[in-house]
Amino acid sequence: MSLMITDECINCDVCEPECPNGAISQGDEIYVIDHNLCTECVGHYDVPQCIEVCPVDCILTGIEETKDQLQEKYELITGQAG
Repeated sequence: MSLMITDECINCDVCEPECPNGAISQGDEIYVIDHNLCTECVGHYDVPQCIEVCPVDCILTGIEETKDQLQEKYELITGQAG
């Protein structure tokens, strides 16, 4: 599942540096997550780091993906075969 940031985002800037894939960036009004880069931290951490640091709990499941799909995306992004 790649994640999405809701309009409850307060632009606190804590999620962006936590993303190991660089999937989070400042959008027009709030931060956004590029679903092509989001692996929910699979391959890096046990839990999504953006969710761990978000003070307003505005990061939710966006696109449903299996753990295998997320692992495959991680391998493509990092060039590491599992």
